[in-house]
Amino acid sequence: MLTIALSKGRILQQVLPLLKKAGLEIADEELNSRKLIFDTNISDVKIIVIRATDVPVFVQHGAADIGIAGKDVLLEHGSQGIFELLDLKIAKCKLMLAAASAEKLEQNTLKVATKYVNSAKQYFQQQGQSCEIIKLYGAMELAPTLGLAHCIVDLVDSGNTLKANGLEAFEHISDISSRLVVNAAAFKTKNSQIKTWVNAIAAVI
Repeated sequence: MLTIALSKGRILQQVLPLLKKAGLEIADEELNSRKLIFDTNISDVKIIVIRATDVPVFVQHGAADIGIAGKDVLLEHGSQGIFELLDLKIAKCKLMLAAASAEKLEQNTLKVATKYVNSAKQYFQQQGQSCEIIKLYGAMELAPTLGLAHCIVDLVDSGNTLKANGLEAFEHISDISSRLVVNAAAFKTKNSQIKTWVNAIAAVI
């Protein structure tokens, strides 16, 4: 049995048509049920749909053989126990540093609001910039406005949300898109089966 973990939300909506083109699909009645493990049109392939942040955890520990998640989630998780094999080139955006003005970034110690703690720490270390990371789970744009932070590190798509809250993107930290990852051990024990699907998906990207 091969188990594939998919991220809920935007990635799921964009990855299901891609998988269908590759020959793997879930019936609508399956998707609309309360089941947590979904049958597919291939008898030995199951799909689970979970929170994006949980995908690399399930893959790392072998609960899923293959996972599809955003690069932002993978950067936060790290690469222990997983191999990243494909950039699916969907759900694209950018991880950016944003502030109300360039002057706000001229601090001895920057206060940075973000949920991407590891990515932010690594970026500022590379820049030689001292920082204090304030972890938030949402409403990042409020932090500079209310004086909680000098700047934010967050995903940016169109940039309209930043503009609406008086912020501007100043630094491009990383390109983000959905990636296919595999469990390192499963890549050895189920190599032929995994490669078959990786090649099928790669062919339709």
